Amino acid sequence: MPTKKNTFKAALKSGKQAQIGLWVGLANSYTAEICAGAGFDWLLIDGEHAPNDVRSILTQLQAMSAYPVHPIVRPVIGEVPLIKQLLDIGAQTLLVPLVETAEQAKQLVAAMRYPPEGIRGVGPSLARASQWSRISDYVHTANDEMCLLVQVETRKGLDNLDAIASVEGVDGVFIGPSDLSAALGHRGNSGHPEVQATIEDMIRRIRAAGRAAGILSLDETLSRHYLSLGCMFVAVGQDGNLLVRATTDLASKFKS
Repeated sequence: MPTKKNTFKAALKSGKQAQIGLWVGLANSYTAEICAGAGFDWLLIDGEHAPNDVRSILTQLQAMSAYPVHPIVRPVIGEVPLIKQLLDIGAQTLLVPLVETAEQAKQLVAAMRYPPEGIRGVGPSLARASQWSRISDYVHTANDEMCLLVQVETRKGLDNLDAIASVEGVDGVFIGPSDLSAALGHRGNSGHPEVQATIEDMIRRIRAAGRAAGILSLDETLSRHYLSLGCMFVAVGQDGNLLVRATTDLASKFKS
């Protein structure tokens, strides 16, 4: 039994087809499974702003596993021990928030790889990722399937963007529009012309470094614009937002 191939990483590397995703923040395996069957290329399990921990992320990974969708996990922070746990429960792609320096990006690359290439702790007999050592060559092949997405969303990160994007082992750079707009003095207004001009420049610089650019936008017009600029992974919705809109619209039809 071979190590599971990371189809998302392969798609980013080929550069042939942009990957369309959905943000999953309801922290529930039942709703995650509903989203998994919708037809998206990837789903992002959010551990930064949603009430998720390692166990709840595990149940959502299990719920998604029966569907042809790639799960991405965003940890609350890029700490080495937490990354080890997330990889062991089966995550192959991580999106790490608040990356501000090339040195930080290099540490994250190392955390996602077994020695001697990295510093990931070796414990396959306890790991869902290796199917509890039923994948006999997991420790020899896992490194190749790890995918690291770093999130740049602060002024310091913006200043160091070119250096961050040049780090070997970084597969993609995700632009965090909400925090970025706040950092630029336009909190709550990611559509501000200065923010949009900065995002467009970031996409250009990320692509020039040979990395995949990604972003989240709940606005269809903006999502299509980012795709036209060459973004390779774009989240076009968020599960909680979809539920809010649908329930509010339905109630208003009968309560107005």
